[in-house]
Amino acid sequence: MNQIAVERRDAAAAAAGAEWWRGAVIYQIYPRSFADSNDDGVGDLPGITDRLDYVASLGVDGLWLSPFFPSPMKDFGYDIADHRAVDPVFGTLADFDRLLERAHGLGLKVLIDQVYSHSSDQHPWFAESRSGRDNPRADWYVWADPRPDGSPPNNWQSVFHGPSWTWDARRGQYYLHNFLPEQPDLNVHNPEVQEALAAVARFWLERGVDGFRIDAINFAMHDPLLRDNPPVPEGLGRRTRPFDFQQHLYNQSHPDIPNFLARIRRVADSYGATFTVAEVGGEQADREMKLYTEGPDRLNSAYGFNFLYARALTADLIDAAMRLWPGESGEGWPSWAFSNHDAPRVVSRWLAGRDPGGFARQAMLLLMCLRGNVFLYQGEELGLPQADVPYERLRDPEAIANWPETQGRDGARTPMPWRAGAANAGFSAAEPWLPVDPDHVPLAADAQERDPGSTLNLTRRLVALRKACPALRTGAIRRLEAPMPLLVFERGEGDEALLCAFNLGDERVDWALPEGWKIVERVGEPMAALSGLVAERRG
Repeated sequence: MNQIAVERRDAAAAAAGAEWWRGAVIYQIYPRSFADSNDDGVGDLPGITDRLDYVASLGVDGLWLSPFFPSPMKDFGYDIADHRAVDPVFGTLADFDRLLERAHGLGLKVLIDQVYSHSSDQHPWFAESRSGRDNPRADWYVWADPRPDGSPPNNWQSVFHGPSWTWDARRGQYYLHNFLPEQPDLNVHNPEVQEALAAVARFWLERGVDGFRIDAINFAMHDPLLRDNPPVPEGLGRRTRPFDFQQHLYNQSHPDIPNFLARIRRVADSYGATFTVAEVGGEQADREMKLYTEGPDRLNSAYGFNFLYARALTADLIDAAMRLWPGESGEGWPSWAFSNHDAPRVVSRWLAGRDPGGFARQAMLLLMCLRGNVFLYQGEELGLPQADVPYERLRDPEAIANWPETQGRDGARTPMPWRAGAANAGFSAAEPWLPVDPDHVPLAADAQERDPGSTLNLTRRLVALRKACPALRTGAIRRLEAPMPLLVFERGEGDEALLCAFNLGDERVDWALPEGWKIVERVGEPMAALSGLVAERRG
């Protein structure tokens, strides 16, 4: 090999290392519900460390840890009281360091949540801010005077329930909270707040984390003029909360957010091959996902809700999401999930009375064939359905406030079933913080390990297929003509292209694999209901 070829090879290897995340499969862990090492009924960091061999066995590129920071747990960790520590229920900083070391030893990258839009009302920053109008952190949160009649400064509504403003007698002002009253919004317009958040990022990067999933980032900056949000036109969308009655033009999505994200990206880049992905929801999410990842200076990727809240799986749903990211110059890179800790599990949400095992396998193959990063939520590899949590056991404030009109989030957060024959499915010897659904027990990891045809073993095979095929990991995507309800598309170009076909309906469809292709992976019988296949060109 000549010197030029060697240099090109080395440059390509370096680029691939710097972009380890492009097309990666990331396994999401919700720490409270993954594994309990000390039998107090709540999952913890040592429990995760004990199960990292299992995570590595899936073949994933890395893991994302939902919050484990000190918190009053009003929103179960997304109300942070200290950004630079570990809540005792989860362990210690030393436990986190051991988890990180073990994960890296297994070749796993580690992402952690960063919550920059708000904190807990128990955070020292807020305690100082609310103490008066002339302290050093007086402007670190969003404060506003009442209207002349004493009512809140505008009509903004919170995500969970009721107005976005809570009165604080100590300052004689209202403070903003887009979520719970116990989650006051940080004033991220303030340069001092931005620097404090950048310092938090540096703290974790210096410990060795490989990147961040940034929570609810489009809520990080508000309209300083505090203009009222306009109403949603009558008949558009389902309304179960006051939040649903408004177009959220002014309480979120401020045009200065990309500049703040560029600052966070610079911090991350200064530590090497890191990965930053934004969570972006709401009616402007498609535009904001692209805006927040545009060019080389913003975030690497954005995490969309296109599938998480969709009521049905259709060919047009998948096609619409893929068309948002045609691969144009300067365009960012998407991340996709079918399930997570905030949405009902995909097996229940899109099942529509069909066989849950067959649907879980079809959904897994489809997810692995999409262009973008894949986020795989704990238990999704087992085909877990949404758990049934009785009202008296609900913990989610959104579920309690809006019951029974919304399913809430608890049914996606119940404990991971590890051993079918053990108490609480092997999650803990103590009563878990949320109940184990009896329907999850037969799907426990140990039972599926012994079954070559299980969803767990299929997931391992599909992750391996994605890693082995550049077309699936980073290739282009192009939808092909096919009768509904078929979804047929190509990934990649030329001889490396793969053909992916799925019957998303309830009946067998008359469709044959085109000449010149051979099946390399499939679920179900070709073109029967709940089927899918991946084919390569015949050599």
